[in-house]
Amino acid sequence: MPKPNPLVASLPATIPFVGPEQLERENGRRFKARLGANEGNFGCSPAAIAAMEASAREEVWKYCDSEIRALRLALAAHLGVAMDEVVVGSGIDNLLGLTVRIFADAGDPIVTSAGAYPTFNYHVAGYGRRLVTVPYRDDKEDLDALAVAAAREEARIVYLSNPDNPMGTWWSAAAVEAFIDTLPEDTLLILDEAYGELAPPDALPPVLPMRPNVLRMRTFSKVYGLAGLRVGYLFGPAELCAQFHKVRDHFGVNIMAQNAALAALADQAWLGQVTMQIEAARKHIAAIGTANGLAPLPSATNFVTLDCGRDGDYAMRVLRELNAREVFIRKPMAPGLDRCIRVSCGLPHELDCFAAALPEALKAAG
Repeated sequence: MPKPNPLVASLPATIPFVGPEQLERENGRRFKARLGANEGNFGCSPAAIAAMEASAREEVWKYCDSEIRALRLALAAHLGVAMDEVVVGSGIDNLLGLTVRIFADAGDPIVTSAGAYPTFNYHVAGYGRRLVTVPYRDDKEDLDALAVAAAREEARIVYLSNPDNPMGTWWSAAAVEAFIDTLPEDTLLILDEAYGELAPPDALPPVLPMRPNVLRMRTFSKVYGLAGLRVGYLFGPAELCAQFHKVRDHFGVNIMAQNAALAALADQAWLGQVTMQIEAARKHIAAIGTANGLAPLPSATNFVTLDCGRDGDYAMRVLRELNAREVFIRKPMAPGLDRCIRVSCGLPHELDCFAAALPEALKAAG
């Protein structure tokens, strides 16, 4: 029987997240409230739906445009950059893996925060790079500690999400730019802005001028409501973006996904409407948590992290009790953060399910 290479053989046969579908199979029933995956529960633009319907009727038999030109041109115009400064991939996850592959070699140190986005760590391990982590501080990624680790390790890559997953917190643009100034010139910063459309106006650094060692990543999976199509993009210096075209899957973003993303980007009115719905849902989740003795953390994302006030074992019991009551949520897992649960912004009936189940779940967990 053929054998995998030693690196792959050494890896656990696991994925970063247990999906709600797997939990539904184990439970033997569907969730009433899907509030754990930070998806766009409010749906996508009607224009995007129309674009998908047209693609299904007229174009799905064709291979997609391998250069993803129309979407890249639209994104470039939206951002105020050149098309060669934009790369589109099948979600940020795909772009993270390519970035690790391109800008680091086997054994190279890569710095992130302990408890930050686990799929990034998955790619670091999968390509045989060396992961270096620093703890959060006050429920935020510790910029000072990240800078110290990057210098000490001579890191090839540093990963920072702003706003943050899983805590929902954020840094100001000024703080992020000051952090970038501390990094060595040959250290690449991945600035994950998956929740950027929900950030306060002063949280995102200006697009221009571009930093020569920064790649910024965004997605159509959150407020645009297209998680199932897998479309993400990055922007940065053309010299860095050109490296992706050497190794990316050139047909990896299918024709329906390209057309839907193009239509969604053009419908900024829908985006504004969804942003207001998310803001209302955040307030609703915070109120539910507060009414049940949990402390909501400030959030600039499409979820709210609720401090359960005890340890990680207790928070895990709360999660499992909600799961048993057909409410799907997730939680941070790193020590210090694991005292919390995390609830995605959902539709009113989903939050009503959460509100009804939470008191029972807390009682059972206690």
